[in-house]
Amino acid sequence: MKAIVIYHSQTGFTKRYAEWIAEAAGADCLELSVAKKKDLTSYEAIIFGGWACAGSISKINWFKSNIDKWADKKLIAFCVGGSPIENPEIDQALKQNFKEIAPEKVSVFYCPGGFNYEKMSASSKLMMKMFIKMLKAKKDKTEAEQEMIKMICKSYDISDKKYIEPILECLKR
Repeated sequence: MKAIVIYHSQTGFTKRYAEWIAEAAGADCLELSVAKKKDLTSYEAIIFGGWACAGSISKINWFKSNIDKWADKKLIAFCVGGSPIENPEIDQALKQNFKEIAPEKVSVFYCPGGFNYEKMSASSKLMMKMFIKMLKAKKDKTEAEQEMIKMICKSYDISDKKYIEPILECLKR
């Protein structure tokens, strides 16, 4: 199956997953700005990856705006975020990003990445500082919130190749 992986990455985690998927699937791999200029009609499968930001997937609207045009293709989207895969809020956030799309049209996956403050944009750093400050100020923090504060106060990497397996399985089906 001729496939392409298209990604939008801010700090490198989404790019890393896109490259892992493309290598394992024998697919082409392009950054979104390049892919937008390319004719994708020859591909049988289109895989899009974006990073998580406050429950949304970066640049997902570009992917969603093309779904009807790609009705004859296998469509997969993945999101890379800083939360561990066990976070119960992930499924809900992924579904929220595709609430207006029939679930059989797009298979959606989450891959844990991390935070790299050194590569973040100034606005993303500021947003994270404000979020951390708000969390720290909250009274009666849950155990999960306390753990989150510890995690997101500094850069970390929880990415792992094993998280691409469900995406590769979906591509084979």
